[in-house]
Order: sequence, then C-alpha cells, then structure tokens
Amino acid sequence: MELLIWLLAAYGMSQILVYGSIFDTPREWITKKSKFFGDLLGCMMCTSTWVGFFFSLVLWSPTLQFDLCIPYSNVFFDGMLASGGVWAINAVVEWFEQNRPEKED
Repeated sequence: MELLIWLLAAYGMSQILVYGSIFDTPREWITKKSKFFGDLLGCMMCTSTWVGFFFSLVLWSPTLQFDLCIPYSNVFFDGMLASGGVWAINAVVEWFEQNRPEKED
C-alpha cells in the first residue's frame, strides 16, 4: 500500500511540474535559460526520475528494504521505479483521455 501511495504522489508531483499551470512561468524561464533543463521539465519520464530521487532522499525509499551492495544505490533504483511507475500511470490516463466517449447533443 505504501508503494502505491508513493507512486501516486510521484505521479502527482511530476504531473504538476510538467503540465501544471502554476509552474508555467518558471518552466518558460528555465527553458529559455537551459535547453537541457527545459527538455527535462517537458518530459514526464525525465521529471519523474528526479522526483523519485527526491522522494527517496526526503520521504521514503521503497527499495531500501532490498540488500543492495552499493551504498545509496536505492536512490538510483527509486528514480527508476518512479519513472516506470509514473510512465505506466500516465499511459493509462492518456489512453482514457484519447478514448473517452463522444458527447451526444
């Protein structure tokens, strides 16, 4: 259950950073200053990777329970987990947006 909440929170934060109108001005400023960071903020998978890193360091690490040989490698795997999970959630949401029934007049 914690993993699902973590993934939904990562999806929500990524959604806000990539598409949220509240971040339009900072996104435009960043895009003008740096193509790399502008592209990063325009990509759901890229942004969610960094959100996963952030959540791992600040909130909770879903992969910390695994005995990994390299210290702090869980942060890397949390970023990958967030990227994949957010991509899957976003794909489902986009599918429903594209396949919603037409309203009849």
